[in-house]
Amino acid sequence: MEDWRTAGLCAEEHALCLFAEKLTKAPGALEQADIEDLRRAGFDDEAVHDAIQIVSYFNYINRVADAVHVDLEPEMPPYPAG
Repeated sequence: MEDWRTAGLCAEEHALCLFAEKLTKAPGALEQADIEDLRRAGFDDEAVHDAIQIVSYFNYINRVADAVHVDLEPEMPPYPAG
């Protein structure tokens, strides 16, 4: 899928993607309200913790892979030139 916003996700998946995007792009802007949004979508404390850990790990490992120019999988677009 190209865009989670138009993918027809259920409310829980949509809330998770919204949270993951904010954690990725603006982690310092996260507030208690963001956690409450996940709770309203059905996430308990353990699921919120798991989401934070998984999103953070993927952000970390993708940055490491980008920094050392890990070979991309064939279906992935190439690194931008420059």
